[in-house]
Amino acid sequence: MSGGGPDAVGGAARCRARALGLRPGIFPPGALNAITDVAGVLVGQVTKREGEFTRTGVTAIRPHGGNLFRERVPAGLAVMNGFGKLAGATQLQELGELESPIVLVNTLSVGRAMEAVVDWTLAQPGNEAVLSVNAVVGETNDGRLNDIRRRGIEGADVLAALEGATAGPVAEGSVGAGTGTMAFGWKGGIGTSSRRLPEALGGFTLGALVQSNYGGALLMDGHRVGEALGRFHLREHADKGDADGSVMVVLATDAPLSDRNLSRLALRAMAGLARTGAAFSDGSGDYAIAFSTHPGVRCPRDSYPDWPNERMSPLFVAAIEAVEEAVLNSLTMATTIESRDPLTRRKRKGEAIDLGALRALLAGRGAPAG
Repeated sequence: MSGGGPDAVGGAARCRARALGLRPGIFPPGALNAITDVAGVLVGQVTKREGEFTRTGVTAIRPHGGNLFRERVPAGLAVMNGFGKLAGATQLQELGELESPIVLVNTLSVGRAMEAVVDWTLAQPGNEAVLSVNAVVGETNDGRLNDIRRRGIEGADVLAALEGATAGPVAEGSVGAGTGTMAFGWKGGIGTSSRRLPEALGGFTLGALVQSNYGGALLMDGHRVGEALGRFHLREHADKGDADGSVMVVLATDAPLSDRNLSRLALRAMAGLARTGAAFSDGSGDYAIAFSTHPGVRCPRDSYPDWPNERMSPLFVAAIEAVEEAVLNSLTMATTIESRDPLTRRKRKGEAIDLGALRALLAGRGAPAG
């Protein structure tokens, strides 16, 4: 998607980072510049904006459209700072595979989302005798804009996201599990990007999706945007600033990788976050899950091809670049969100980054036109 809803700052239409001339890295994006450029990957989202208080949602990622419990995909996990509630993490690490979709919600909705993922998995044809499901549910805390104690996510919302998951363009910004999130002092949200390797390096595609809700000093393709626009962590050296929060990163690739190399790949997501100026603060939960869709590495299997270690470096670079751009898209596509504090009833606002000011800044610093 190259466009979006109205920007409350200046009335301009939202756009993706590339339309502003931001093109992180050296590898080209896929056709959609989204995680769904990896063939077979499906994304579904439900956005909940109800009354004055509820600003939340669900984002579901399905590695393929079949029975994932019967055709599991290898996966790896990386954790930079473990201040979070990533359900299913220990079994994912132990067995190195996904047997359920990945669902992203807010912190206090993890339990309900797990129940829904279990219900959905048990209902799949062929799973009538299944007695255990490792539901993988990630979260960030959207309580700055959403009345999180109401736990506005119902099981039906998670099921709708799973059933509605499709290939094709992925909605970004203030949607799904990113509806109420903030990043770097501005409105954050869902962002996605992809990279294609040349045939000489394997010809693989790698896609990233992020739920951005963290802080630091925002960098955009090397430009010190946070400092220039006056919003960054430790700005006054006495204020905790906009560093606490969390981020969930999901990486998908069609490269035939083992769970071991997928864990190595997931770790590179943290380098992509670092390129955006992430503070990785004490109160931040920074998680990345990487999985492979290659048919030859699906479980169960006796043996499988594994891309050699010495040829992993281009995929590492692709992961770093795609994560960086996905975060930028989550910011530039986000729209301003308003709500009320449930205790004080005061108005709250998550202000979208001003694209007009951003364009002027980038033009003054030599960024190419979009």
